[in-house]
Amino acid sequence: MTVNVFNYWKFRHYNNHSISKNMNLGIDLHSFYHLGTLLYLCLTDSDMNYREIHILIKKEILLEWRQKYALNGILLYLISTIFICYLSFNLNHNQLNPPTWNALYWIIILFTSVNAVAKSFIQDEPGTFLYLYTIVSPSGVIISKIIYNAVLIVVMASIGYAFYTVILGNPVLDQGLFLINIGLASVAFSTTLTMVSSIASKARNSGTLMVILSFPIILPMLLIVIKISKNAMDGLDRCINYTPMLTLVAITVIVITIALFLFPFLWRN
Repeated sequence: MTVNVFNYWKFRHYNNHSISKNMNLGIDLHSFYHLGTLLYLCLTDSDMNYREIHILIKKEILLEWRQKYALNGILLYLISTIFICYLSFNLNHNQLNPPTWNALYWIIILFTSVNAVAKSFIQDEPGTFLYLYTIVSPSGVIISKIIYNAVLIVVMASIGYAFYTVILGNPVLDQGLFLINIGLASVAFSTTLTMVSSIASKARNSGTLMVILSFPIILPMLLIVIKISKNAMDGLDRCINYTPMLTLVAITVIVITIALFLFPFLWRN
């Protein structure tokens, strides 16, 4: 994998190409294309296969179903946080101004995501890691956990959005764009938090370390997500959101690529 990726970047360096930009999107689409190609090389050159990813995702679901207290605890945290916000602001229906409504929702979803993903590697015993090391590839493990955590965050964010709407109202004008933003944000949060959780699991104070390491990556993602949500709440033209949405996708692709590079080294330790 490393040889092909370095050859690709060597070709990019010596190939005298012109940078094409789309003025409507305001981003470098040519670089975005090569970023996607780099991720494709990482995925195709790794020794994982889709069957083992499917089996690992099924394992995560079975473990989550057996330990229902963890999932119930996250749901309780989400619902109780929203209700406490309602009591703290002492609000009647639809009286919270839109910017505060937007920022408060995403802060709640962010902390819920941290609590949901923090147990990805921390809860696994050393014997489990040793057993998986002998039968599956490291790329399959990290990709399966990213996919599972993304689905989990989407479910939590959707439940939180529904309960948030009932308790604090819903000033969003473009519901479709807001739901798309929830999906993109869930994948972005899952990718970052899963990678950081794999690094923090090697330390003693893994929970604290995970929060510290994830903050510099999560913060720009959170700002982009809040910006897209604000545009959806105002009902602005969707073409305005193409640039921040593609930027969020680009950051997610970069984090996935870094995870595919780094996790095999963590896996060996």
